[in-house]
Formats: sequence, structure tokens, C-alpha cells
Amino acid sequence: MTAITITDAAHDYLADLLEKQNTPGIGIRVFITQPGTQYAETCIAYCKPGEEKPEDKAIGLKSFTAWIDGFSEAFLDDAVVDYATDRMGGQLTIKAPNAKVPMVNADSPINERINYYLQTEINPGLASHGGQVTLIDVVEEEAKNIAVLQFGGGCQGCGQADVTLKEGIERTLLERIPELSGVRDVTDHTQKENAYY
Repeated sequence: MTAITITDAAHDYLADLLEKQNTPGIGIRVFITQPGTQYAETCIAYCKPGEEKPEDKAIGLKSFTAWIDGFSEAFLDDAVVDYATDRMGGQLTIKAPNAKVPMVNADSPINERINYYLQTEINPGLASHGGQVTLIDVVEEEAKNIAVLQFGGGCQGCGQADVTLKEGIERTLLERIPELSGVRDVTDHTQKENAYY
């Protein structure tokens, strides 16, 4: 079962909206477009009877049914739908912390696992300096897998990029992905306009 929370305030707000639709049995459908990518968006839409998909999971709430998209379900773990009032009225919010996190395991392709750790462990730290690192390719050299990376933002041209690469990024990736043998930076560090250091 999906670990999504719909607060009482959100439930009441949505129930009121659904009642205004004058459609018996109407509910909502919660889904994520492009789940597991940086472009993921969490959405709620009206769901008339019969519009739910065969893979959807039904959550029976007090006043209506919430249909959870089967393909989005894993990405909706720990999601919270809430409604907060303010002086302008109110706002429905959806917080889905796992929406953009790729679902990977030990059997996933090496590039997916590298991207997963870049997105979940490495880039959040680099973001504090306005930077990020991107996987360009995984190449095989002398029967060893090498991750080819490119820095961007505040990391491009930064004087600490070599230290970050070897002591932070490479160490983390080698610990997490045993079949990875090293990393290579292909960034043009002569461009220093946005460099952090």
C-alpha cells in the first residue's frame, strides 16, 4: 500500500471541489509525470467513475476515493497532500520527496546507479555552492568501468574541483558501485565566471 498522506484539511478541500462537480462517484487520481527523473511532477486530477486505470490502487477516504497511479506508486512513498489557508485564501500542496528519485537496485544498469547517487547524495551537497555534476558516459578502459563526469554551475572552473572529484565524488561512487573503477572529469575548467572558489 502506498504511504501517501492526505491531511484532513486537504481531504475537506478536495471533497468540496468534488461535490461541486455534480458527478456521483467522482474521486481524484494522484500520479507523477516522468517519475524518477529531474522533470518529475506530482499531479492530482479529477477521476470520474471508469477513468481509473487497471493498475491504479484505490484508497477509500471518508468522502471520496483517491486512485493512486500504479506506475507512480513507489515514487509516492512519504508523499503528503495538504491544504493550508492564508490571507489570500488557501493552497493545496503536494510534497513528494521521492518523485524525482530513480528507483534502482544492484541489478540496475551502472549508468542508472551512478545517476541515482549523483542525484541523491552528491548533487545536494554541490548545490550549496551553486554547482552540480552530470554523468556524460560510462566507458570501458582495460576492462574497467570509468564514469565520465562534467561539472556545471559553481563547480565549473572551481579551484577545488579536483579535490571534490577524487575525495568526494569518486570515493562515494566507488563505495556504492563495486564494478566502477574510477571517474574522469571532462569539464572545461578554464571557464571561471560562475566558479565558487
